[in-house]
Amino acid sequence: MSKEKIGFIGVGLMGHGMAKNIVEKGFDLTVIGHRNRAPVEDLVSRGAKEAKDLRALAEASDIVVLCVTGSPEVEELVAGPDGLAAAGKELMIIDCSTSDPSSTTKLAAQMQERGITLIDAPLSRTPKDAEEGTLDVMVGGGDADVARARPVIDCFAGRVVHTGPTGSGHTMKLLNNFVSLGYAAIYSEALALGAKAGLTPKVFDQVIRGGRMDCGFYQTFFQYVVGRDPNAHRFAIRNALKDLTYLAAFANASGTANPISGAVRNSFALAVNAGQGERYVPMLSDFIAELNGASLES
Repeated sequence: MSKEKIGFIGVGLMGHGMAKNIVEKGFDLTVIGHRNRAPVEDLVSRGAKEAKDLRALAEASDIVVLCVTGSPEVEELVAGPDGLAAAGKELMIIDCSTSDPSSTTKLAAQMQERGITLIDAPLSRTPKDAEEGTLDVMVGGGDADVARARPVIDCFAGRVVHTGPTGSGHTMKLLNNFVSLGYAAIYSEALALGAKAGLTPKVFDQVIRGGRMDCGFYQTFFQYVVGRDPNAHRFAIRNALKDLTYLAAFANASGTANPISGAVRNSFALAVNAGQGERYVPMLSDFIAELNGASLES
């Protein structure tokens, strides 16, 4: 049985590594360019083809993987006047973006009527893991649809969890990001308090690292805080705020009290509104320290 033809939209920080693994593992891959030409040209050099527009990409593909910012982009790419559905052919769409679950379930129902299957498969870990093919993936969809998608997802995943029906992957991703971004806000506030008391980030790290509160997220966060590596965790503060805003909408819709996630969201909202949105999440620590008249740099 021949492999299905894959389309990929969103070959950015995460998407480039994912697409690279798909084409290098023997799939026929078609990509589409955006502002940054370098990832597209790299993938073409590895054997991928480039489509001139979304219709052409849909016509060349059986399965299309999306890795874009969020629901507005997904909705436009899929259901917009010049989107994938306009090609009028049967497709499977795997949405690896961090999207609003309510948008995902609504869009999936709309597309089903047009012969298009949409499942959600958001990601956890870093661009480095995307390059190495070791991402964590949370997949929402029917059993048969997930089974069909697995050969593609397995190209870039080290661990795959089937979370339930379509939309459940995006819900789980929001919870996952709440936990990690909650850590980011706590680390930032703790470091600012420590700086006020004369405790340096290096001392803080010596106490936490290797103990019960250590974890992979802590290590990449502190690779920036102590090591000052600006690329330690390349996830923009503005995208963190977007995810926490989706979570707030879910909490409101479900009538769930969410005082902690509300406080975490406000930490990121402060940073975005102060012009820090393009900086990466570990850099929230510098911003919180500066707000308090402290510095984390030695």
